[in-house]
Amino acid sequence: MYDRLLDEPRGSTRLFADETVVPVLDPGRGRTKKGQLWTYARDDRPWCGSDPPAVAYVYAPDRKHARPGQHLVGFKGTLQVDGYGAYRELASAGAVELAFCWAHVRRPFYELQASDTPAPIAGEALARIAALYAVEAACRGQPAEQRRRLRQLRSKPIIEALKPWFERQLGLVSGKSKVAEAIRYALTRWQGLCRFLDDGRVELDNNAVERTIRPITLGRKNHLFAGSDGSGQHWAVIASLIATCKLLDVEPYAYLTDVLTRIVARHPMNRTDELLPFAYVKTKEPDRAAA
Repeated sequence: MYDRLLDEPRGSTRLFADETVVPVLDPGRGRTKKGQLWTYARDDRPWCGSDPPAVAYVYAPDRKHARPGQHLVGFKGTLQVDGYGAYRELASAGAVELAFCWAHVRRPFYELQASDTPAPIAGEALARIAALYAVEAACRGQPAEQRRRLRQLRSKPIIEALKPWFERQLGLVSGKSKVAEAIRYALTRWQGLCRFLDDGRVELDNNAVERTIRPITLGRKNHLFAGSDGSGQHWAVIASLIATCKLLDVEPYAYLTDVLTRIVARHPMNRTDELLPFAYVKTKEPDRAAA
């Protein structure tokens, strides 16, 4: 079931990806080591896509750059990510284009503005990025082509003015300052940050996958650690099924109860798709009053 669920993102043409630390018991050392849950999510609802949302976590004992390429064998399309270099390595093979995240661009400017000594440049950067998000609010839920046209009309002029403004400000501040660091983060990823302008399926940020990671980060405070690398993989399997249920509005406990009951009753292996969360989505009944 897990392998089939992981096939869902691999077969898509646009995905979100991220990773987070999971503590894993390290016998003999008296402490835990850092494992990783790599996360691959599909959510086409903002542009009225027909594929159902899904998320698959993959456990790995490390954060090596080779991991995304191993997990996404056969994937061709746009991968929306933060700035971690592992994804650039995946894209270098040529089948994957990267779309970068404006929330990650915004974050250091926000932290600067929220500090005891706010910087005028940070405030102006936040205002310009906020204008991009205002366009996104206006086009959310519209078909991809309508989103693309609206972005070309309203977002593209903002982007075209923002890059030279960034470049000018970079010449006015110390190269070692946090403002300069924040500007360089954006400029070195500019092509991927602009990808949303030409593709209405691409989001402005990576928040869709970060939302699926939040329960994992909360879990670190509750169940503390996985008992081994094998347990980390079990964690990935169960978390993938539960998180996909939540995205599909399928009640996870009832789902797992039914699936385990059917497995015990020797459900045929060649009908595994009948046990995936997608098969448990309730179809909407027609509105009788409207009829």
